[in-house]
Amino acid sequence: MQEFSLQEHEYIPLCDLLKVLNLCQSGGQAKMLISEGAVKVNGQVELRKRCKLRIGDIVQISGQTVTVIA
Repeated sequence: MQEFSLQEHEYIPLCDLLKVLNLCQSGGQAKMLISEGAVKVNGQVELRKRCKLRIGDIVQISGQTVTVIA
């Protein structure tokens, strides 16, 4: 389980989080994985590429879990 600290902003778009944490190789791949339904946010499949992730959100992709923290 990984944690991502939201420090300067109120939220981070889902596709940006996947890129920042190197959970995918590129922004294009991140968007493709999201559109294919391979990413869950708070236990639900998320199809919105720019879904705003905020403190407390939990992202799951390819057997990895990321929690957004303060």
